[in-house]
Amino acid sequence: MSGHNKWASIKHKKAATDAKKGKVFTKIIREIVIAAKEGGGALEHNARLRKVIEDAKVANMPQDNIKKAIQRGTGELPGLVYEEINYEGYGPAGVALIVEVTTDNKNRTASEIRKMFSSHNGNLGETGSVGWMFDRKGYITVQKSAGDEETLMNIALEAGAEDFKNEPDSETYEIVTAPSDLDKVKTALKEKNITSESAEISLIPQTYVKLTGDDAKSMLKLMDELEEHDDVKNVYANFDISAEDMEKLGD
Repeated sequence: MSGHNKWASIKHKKAATDAKKGKVFTKIIREIVIAAKEGGGALEHNARLRKVIEDAKVANMPQDNIKKAIQRGTGELPGLVYEEINYEGYGPAGVALIVEVTTDNKNRTASEIRKMFSSHNGNLGETGSVGWMFDRKGYITVQKSAGDEETLMNIALEAGAEDFKNEPDSETYEIVTAPSDLDKVKTALKEKNITSESAEISLIPQTYVKLTGDDAKSMLKLMDELEEHDDVKNVYANFDISAEDMEKLGD
């Protein structure tokens, strides 16, 4: 079981709790602001904004919050100025990590991210130090209960998906697309009344580092701390922990 898929499942289960703590709202608002700043406030012309507003609705964010965040991004309302920065580095046992952040104070954020890495047997590297180990892809997950493997695979591949994965110890099918084909494949599934559990542009590792014992424990703690940080938008890593160990350590 790849860390990418299993960690995504753990995050999904935590989403309701995180929302209650306000963390999901904070991160979504920042993403709305940046998406509107870069591509404007018109949904029909801004795919990134459409995606984050879908996330906002899933998280039950009030419409007024969404509207104000868009207006902050387009400059209609005043607000903090955010920067998007990627940090690259290594975790326990040489696991490669890319951390995407949105911050209004890059010096503070860099210091805090660096401290998290060093606290869990890792270290930050230079830009580009691990980025070459990942491919930028569209990534969709669908619950296996949504339909049989052959039917779903045919729908996805006919719509332009590059790969369809059925890991035996996973509750979901994984669909990989070119970034430009993500919406097309997601729409094809929706037209067949198949709901995607998640659909996003992601960084998929080319190879994985198998972890057990203390290294696995440190890795999951590092992932958890990074994703709890208000400035962190996404964390990508190439660790591989067995489903059994992941469940045990993730509890």
